[in-house]
Amino acid sequence: MTLAIFDLDNTLLAGDSDHLWGQYLVDNQRVDGETYQRENERFYADYREGKLDILEFLAFSLKPLAKHSPEELYRWRDDYIQTRIQPIITPAAKALVEKHRAAGDTLLIITATNRFVTEPIAALFGIENLLATDPELNDNGYTGKVSGVPCYQQGKVTRLDAWLEETGHDLQGAYFYSDSHNDLPLLEKIDKPVAVDPDDILKKAAQDKGWPVISLRG
Repeated sequence: MTLAIFDLDNTLLAGDSDHLWGQYLVDNQRVDGETYQRENERFYADYREGKLDILEFLAFSLKPLAKHSPEELYRWRDDYIQTRIQPIITPAAKALVEKHRAAGDTLLIITATNRFVTEPIAALFGIENLLATDPELNDNGYTGKVSGVPCYQQGKVTRLDAWLEETGHDLQGAYFYSDSHNDLPLLEKIDKPVAVDPDDILKKAAQDKGWPVISLRG
């Protein structure tokens, strides 16, 4: 079966779920507002510029998970999904997913954003296969640390290769939809890369390589 692989933030979503989760925590006074918001914006700018220190960011972004019980976190997450995520899922994004589902393709979301945030978002799209950065869990809940390889830049290739070996899928004829130049290592590995509302660097790369460029924001 052909793989249809989707980046999540600013691709299937008309916004960034990681950044929005941080802003949700600030707006609801779950973190030190001024300091947390400043750092959240700094890391987001670094991401857009392709210079994010992923381990430094994860130490920052996963820390709030360690300070609260899973039950409390899940209540907050339910509200976050309803108020911040559902409004940025466009009809065009839903239609693209359903087009591949109708074609019998295997659907996979691959995202740098952590699984705590993204698992219910994948469920909104009806996509069971999710590769995301994994927060570490123990018997007491989230530890604030990362488990395994972060699903970012070359790490997406590493994680996808491991998933392919585990599941028996292959990349023959595969699609990959992404908005970000951070995904160039994976886009260049895929038979049918598609730039979606791309940033300037990815837009130029797509033009140079003859990749399709589409928008899901309409």
